Amino acid sequence: MAGKKARTAYVCSDCGSEHPKWQGQCGECGAWNTLTRISIGPVPEATRGYAGAESEVKKLSEVTTEEVARISTGLGELDRVLGGGLVPGSMIMIGGDPGAGKSTLLLQVSTMLAQRHSVLYVTGEESLTQLAMRAHRLKLPVDDLVVASETIAETIAQEIEQRRPELVILDSIQVMQLSSVESTPGSVAQVRETAAFFTRLAKRTGTIFILVGHITKEGSLAGPKVLEHMIDAFLMLDSPAGARYRTLRSHKNRFGAVNELGIFAMTDLGMKEVANPSAIFLQRGDFDAPGSVATVTWEGTRPLLVEIQALVDEVQGGYGKRVGVGLDQQRLAMHLAVLHRHCGVALADQDVFVNVVGGVRINETGADLAALLAVLSSLRNRQLPRDLIVFGELGLTGEVRPVVNGQERLREAAKHGFKRAIVPFGNRPKDAISGMAVHGVKSLSAALDAVADW
Repeated sequence: MAGKKARTAYVCSDCGSEHPKWQGQCGECGAWNTLTRISIGPVPEATRGYAGAESEVKKLSEVTTEEVARISTGLGELDRVLGGGLVPGSMIMIGGDPGAGKSTLLLQVSTMLAQRHSVLYVTGEESLTQLAMRAHRLKLPVDDLVVASETIAETIAQEIEQRRPELVILDSIQVMQLSSVESTPGSVAQVRETAAFFTRLAKRTGTIFILVGHITKEGSLAGPKVLEHMIDAFLMLDSPAGARYRTLRSHKNRFGAVNELGIFAMTDLGMKEVANPSAIFLQRGDFDAPGSVATVTWEGTRPLLVEIQALVDEVQGGYGKRVGVGLDQQRLAMHLAVLHRHCGVALADQDVFVNVVGGVRINETGADLAALLAVLSSLRNRQLPRDLIVFGELGLTGEVRPVVNGQERLREAAKHGFKRAIVPFGNRPKDAISGMAVHGVKSLSAALDAVADW
């Protein structure tokens, strides 16, 4: 094995697939001009594989399933997104736009954990002076945290072998580099090989690694796609323009639920967790107007109350616009066709704008019915009851289909003072909910009739 030479490969920056020679289009994902030349050196036998353990073959029934003790970060919202805390030997990556608060959040977590565990914070983008200034500005406890300013992966690994910290934070993976890889930091080759190097180290030593990752202009993780397959969890920190709230969502998690959502508020003293996000996103004010309705969306393992607003206006020339902010725009256009086909409400000569208030992005189908009722409310210039909650999935035949966790959604709405609800017939509660009148509907036309009666 010692005589093996380095080989050259061409790696797609979008999907991570390897090709023996350069070509204009990736044969796996079909992307153009994404192949980058990298030099892959021989990997020693002792470090092969990401699992960091010796090869072993046994029956699945013989594998022990003892519960792994998790480490709490000290922030309930972050623990929720992680699935209950940090798992020893795991690789976690946090991405987000510049200025979203990634470094601030991790500095808070590291200083809190350093009081109970051994933590090493490695910064490659800031000096130690800048890091200390931020910690003092946020009034964080700094006595127990060990910090280093380094970008060479081998040097960092030596420090980890000596100190054996329980948690290592690398800020960021794009500036780290392996001396054995002949490429610039941030390149496809460096990011790929450096991530693999630290992944093997994490599995072998049981150290928790949290990596900060840059994102592309499309909002995806920068670097080769194979990077997402190496890591155990990928969290995205979103910062809606002009909003003081930050949403942390899990896009991949081997130790918990995917699409779990955590809410934080950016303050002068750093990131503060929001324990009751429904109260934040449902601040409707004292002004009532047509085109507004509240709904309950399901985020990960909990319900979240949000307001959906719609504006319908006559077309001032050309074709009617269909704009959806915070929800799927194509799904909105499809449901407007359902509204016309099954309820006779024509909107071809109208511009339709729908917005989820607060910068929340709805990724499930439970808000279909609420969006259409908000559109109809604006079209007819008629206010919907302020104490009304609406949820349900809409089918192309005009039926209203049940959604998951219907009972929990209704109980969450009742806790926030809602007295009336329009829900799918299949989501009617078996036992009456105190103080709430629940109207179950089987079709879109039945839902419109229920609103007309109020």
